[in-house]
Amino acid sequence: WMNTMKRCAFFALFAALFLALPAQAQRVFESSALRGELIVKAPPEALLNGKPARLAPGARIRNQQNQITLSGALLEQKILVNYTLDGMGLVRDVWVLTDEEARRLPWPRTTREAQRWQFDPTLQRWTKP
Repeated sequence: WMNTMKRCAFFALFAALFLALPAQAQRVFESSALRGELIVKAPPEALLNGKPARLAPGARIRNQQNQITLSGALLEQKILVNYTLDGMGLVRDVWVLTDEEARRLPWPRTTREAQRWQFDPTLQRWTKP
C-alpha cells in the first residue's frame, strides 16, 4: 500500500513539473524559409503575397502550436507565415507564425534577399549586409 502511495506521489510530481514546462520550444526554420502572407483559397490553390500559388502534394502546414493542420482549416484567412518552396515552385512547408516569431525581423521575403543576407541557424536570425 505504501509503495502505491509513493508511486502516486511521484507521478503527481512528475505531471506537475511537466505541465510547468513552457508550452512550446522555439521552432527551427530552414535557411530557405521566406516570410509571406498566405490565403488558402480552394486547396491546393492559394494566394501568396497577393499572387496565385499552389500547395505541393503533401504540403505540411504547422499552426502556431507547431501541430500539423489541414489547409481547409485556413480557408480565406490572411495569415503571416514562413514557408519553403519545392523544386517546382510549389509551397512545400508552411509555419503559421506566433506573435514572437512575427516580430523576428528582418526576415527575407524573396529568394534574392535570402541569397544576399546572412542567416544564423542557431539564433534563427537574419542580418542584412
